[in-house]
Formats: sequence, C-alpha cells, structure tokens
Amino acid sequence: MKVVIDENLPPALARSLNALFAGKHQIIHTRDRFGPKVTDVQWIGELSAEGRWIVISGDRRITRNKTEYNAFRSSNLVGFFLSKGLNKSPIIKQMERLLALWQTIETQAEIVQGGAIFELPMTSTKIKQM
Repeated sequence: MKVVIDENLPPALARSLNALFAGKHQIIHTRDRFGPKVTDVQWIGELSAEGRWIVISGDRRITRNKTEYNAFRSSNLVGFFLSKGLNKSPIIKQMERLLALWQTIETQAEIVQGGAIFELPMTSTKIKQM
C-alpha cells in the first residue's frame, strides 16, 4: 500500500510509520515528496496520476473546499481524515489511533473506489464514510 501523510500532520509521523511498515508499505509525507509550498490540488492530481494512494490527513478543509473536494472525489486516492478531536490530540494519541485502526484502513482501502473519503474516530473502532 502506498500512503501519503499530508502537510497538516508531522513528517516524523510518516517516517515512523514508514520504518515500522518497511517492506510492506511505502509511507511518505507530502513535504518530503513535494516540498513545503505544494497546493492540495497539485499533490492530489500528481498522486492520482500514479494510481492508488492512501491519504491520511488532518486537513478537513479538503472536504469543505469545493475545488479541493472535487479534485479528491474524482481522483484515484482514498482518504482517511482525522476527526476533529483526534486532529487536536497530541501526536502520541494520533499515532496510537492510527495503529489501532491500521488493519481497518488497509481493508477499507482495498474495497472502495478512488475518491472515497472516511473519518478516523477518536475512540470507536468503526470508521465512517464522509
């Protein structure tokens, strides 16, 4: 699975997950791949052109901004967005939840079409489609 962690989450999170899942998954941070000034529409388009990528994001604005939302929904990407509470939580809590939900993320990403968007909950083990 190819996973990108967006600009609203720390690069260390992507590097830690990449080290943990070395050999099984490729996990990168948008800043490491595109630099610090890439727009959401730009990285969404470039990654979509490469095929299926899984996006883990703290940027819920993508789901509200019409241009970004339409770009994402018409892409090959599958998005998992941190809930509001989880996004405001300390990084250790975010990592804990990502690891607790990792199998669900893998399974869900395999069975949906590109453009699907889900919310990662703060406490529940069920993700919901947005």
